[in-house]
Amino acid sequence: MQGVWFTELQNSGLGISCRTKAVLHQEKTKFQNLLMLDTEVFGRMLVLDGAIQTSIKDEFVYHEMISLVALNTHPDPRRVLVVGGGDGGAIREIVKHPQVERATLVEIDQGVIDTARRYLPEISHALDHPKVEVLVEDGIKHIQERESYYDIILVDSTDPVGPAVGLFAADFYRQIHKALTGEGIFVAQTESPWFNQELIRQVYRSVSDIFPIAKLYLANIPTYPSGLWSFTMGSKQHDPEKVDITRIPETDTRYYTPQLHLAAFNLPKFVKELLQG
Repeated sequence: MQGVWFTELQNSGLGISCRTKAVLHQEKTKFQNLLMLDTEVFGRMLVLDGAIQTSIKDEFVYHEMISLVALNTHPDPRRVLVVGGGDGGAIREIVKHPQVERATLVEIDQGVIDTARRYLPEISHALDHPKVEVLVEDGIKHIQERESYYDIILVDSTDPVGPAVGLFAADFYRQIHKALTGEGIFVAQTESPWFNQELIRQVYRSVSDIFPIAKLYLANIPTYPSGLWSFTMGSKQHDPEKVDITRIPETDTRYYTPQLHLAAFNLPKFVKELLQG
């Protein structure tokens, strides 16, 4: 299938196309259609239900930004949970942090983990780290069964369709609040401020109602719709914009820096207005 174009329909009027060198793997798991491509521009690429999840070329941006902003806001992040994220990229960044003692991955789809281990070793290698626990189960149920346990919870979900719909609900955020310790911090990926404005508004309102501190921050991820991507943080005590950046540890990053930690919260005017709408 060399030279065949893969197109993700990002909405009804827009798509992103990549020319492929090969289809490395394809299967229908219990939960979704899974595709592993080798593309000319982005390298190996994981696609779930037709939506690009990660690629070798730009994955570091997403995985550093969903993980390190919270890790470096919390003063003592010892126990960290990732819901979703079966490719292992967020876990890879978490275990680099010197204070982390335990990183738990809860991924509902074994097929994602297996495929990432085989085809994305640069991303998934930390799944075998001694600090890491990998559980194949429902993340919502896992959180419901914990109370005051995790210092940080990251919701590294797919788009809000299919098995991921419940990961964008206010009830789920309330359960997260309960599962966090007294200084706990939560972060979720919350899609594009160009194409998912109502979702961002809804999530931000819900998180603001539940957590004393709610913040939205941005990163540039070329393979995601529009390239401009948002993350929403809920924090019980610690404000990410008041971090002493001179105390942020070096963890061998490629996108995230202490200065960028603060800059990511300096939002374009249209995004600020979106949150106020």
